[in-house]
Amino acid sequence: MRLATAGGRPVADVDGMLTFEIFFEREGLMLYRRMCVVTRNPHEAEEITQDAFLAIFERWDRVSSMDDPVGYLYRTAFNRWKKLARRAARQTREIVGVAPPDAFGPIDERAVMDRAISALSPRQRAAIVLTELLGYQAKEAAEILGVRASTVRALASQGRAVLRQMLEERDG
Repeated sequence: MRLATAGGRPVADVDGMLTFEIFFEREGLMLYRRMCVVTRNPHEAEEITQDAFLAIFERWDRVSSMDDPVGYLYRTAFNRWKKLARRAARQTREIVGVAPPDAFGPIDERAVMDRAISALSPRQRAAIVLTELLGYQAKEAAEILGVRASTVRALASQGRAVLRQMLEERDG
């Protein structure tokens, strides 16, 4: 298959249609690099880049005929990044009650929260998950765990204190 070129870069096949493969080749590395700058995390950037290209691929018949498919790609990638950032920020606020320090904080906070939660005892972790993430009352969580409601409240309080301390140490 012969390719039409612009400035030495392939832009379309001989029928004049932009193919997904050419689009990916032309834009993939640049999107990844830009998402690395935005997320400050190469793994997160790779995931967002892959998700964006998957979404583009699924809609390629429409996207390829757009006036600006590159703009649509970036909008898709940034929407994915914002969704991940909002989710991480919401989880942080719900569990600890601490707002993320900056616009990039939620992405970093997710990794910090993963480490912090893994530092909790299994009972503290269970109490936090049941009461903070799943919204159970202490009495309901106590029935699930087979302990008293006061024990659930104490475990959740201890767990929040550990999480808060770890986040303060990280930010301090």
